[in-house]
Amino acid sequence: MATYQGHRSWNAWNVALWINNDEGLYMWARDLTRKFGRKKAARIMTSDLESERTPDGAKYNYTCIYEALAEI
Repeated sequence: MATYQGHRSWNAWNVALWINNDEGLYMWARDLTRKFGRKKAARIMTSDLESERTPDGAKYNYTCIYEALAEI
């Protein structure tokens, strides 16, 4: 399977990029992960960001968010 910048796809890389570099998203992700663990934090974020996309157009989905939270 080909990867993109070490991630499974461009979408996964872009979601991780935004979560890890946008202060508000990062603090939210960090706090949720600390409080609930990575799986539940990813479910909460996926639910809240259901119809949202990154400014670059990548869709926030559970798999991409879950993988991004591993870096936090």
